[in-house]
Amino acid sequence: MPAGFRGAIFDVDGVLVDSPHEQAWREALRELMEGPWASIRDRTTWTPDAFTGELYRERVSGRPRMGGARAALEHFGVPDPEVRAEEYAARKQAMIVRLIEEGEMRPFADGVRFLRAVKDAGLRTVAASSSENAARILQGIDVGGATLLDLFDADVSGRRVAHGKPHPDLFLAAAEAVGVAPAAAVVVEDAPAGIQAARSGGMGALAIARAGDEALLADAGADLVVTALDHVDIAGLAAGRLATRAS
Repeated sequence: MPAGFRGAIFDVDGVLVDSPHEQAWREALRELMEGPWASIRDRTTWTPDAFTGELYRERVSGRPRMGGARAALEHFGVPDPEVRAEEYAARKQAMIVRLIEEGEMRPFADGVRFLRAVKDAGLRTVAASSSENAARILQGIDVGGATLLDLFDADVSGRRVAHGKPHPDLFLAAAEAVGVAPAAAVVVEDAPAGIQAARSGGMGALAIARAGDEALLADAGADLVVTALDHVDIAGLAAGRLATRAS
């Protein structure tokens, strides 16, 4: 671990906000399979109940939009996934925008508290979601007279990089945006792909397990896995230590 963490890089969906991304991915594929793609349905393993939360977390969550689309289609054996991914991703995007506009999202209270706490501790804060919708989501959430986006020193969400998660490119850009060396940055993630990206970038990897997926995140290489961000020792971050608070 470094002498001390100087920056905190946050994924958004699943870490700070309970946003409808999983619902949008699931429903967009259902619409395609029951509509325009009905003729290929029998050639796949897809069923209405097959797109589970576990599948979303293992294969789709944390990845850039096209990468997530391809991963889901490949999982279900959909023919020509490279070609069909664009249509799937576009339908998912239209659906997520509608759900956001309808207010289908809420902040995680422990996530907001943790963000405020690390900022108060002097760490530079960066939002770094693969989703191009992250800024819209953060701007739409009021946290006591400010928006959630206002609590960040920088936002690189949705930035086009050479390689998406599980590669570290986006997180490296986030550290650079606030002038923090990668080794002095801690990444807060809820997806295995994000944890892998943090580790490959030489950063601390803090995992929040909100869906009983502690083992999955630990296997991805997380330095610390918690079920609530209130459990993290804030004072330890300044010393470069990822640990839970003493009870």
